[in-house]
Amino acid sequence: MKEYAVIFEKTETGWSAYAPDLPGLGVAGTTYEEAEQLIREGIEFHIEGLRADGEPVPEPTTRVAKMPIPA
Repeated sequence: MKEYAVIFEKTETGWSAYAPDLPGLGVAGTTYEEAEQLIREGIEFHIEGLRADGEPVPEPTTRVAKMPIPA
């Protein structure tokens, strides 16, 4: 099972999310939980669409790490 990095960003009206390794896929929700659900569904739908069109499914290459910043 492939795992794609997903970036969640707080906005003025809720949350947005995108997967850098899947260009063109982005979602927005009023809550973090809604954005999380939408991006999960979006990743599945996006990959199904790529396969249906005979396009290659990108390999996950993006890595995300939290970096502590000294106070």
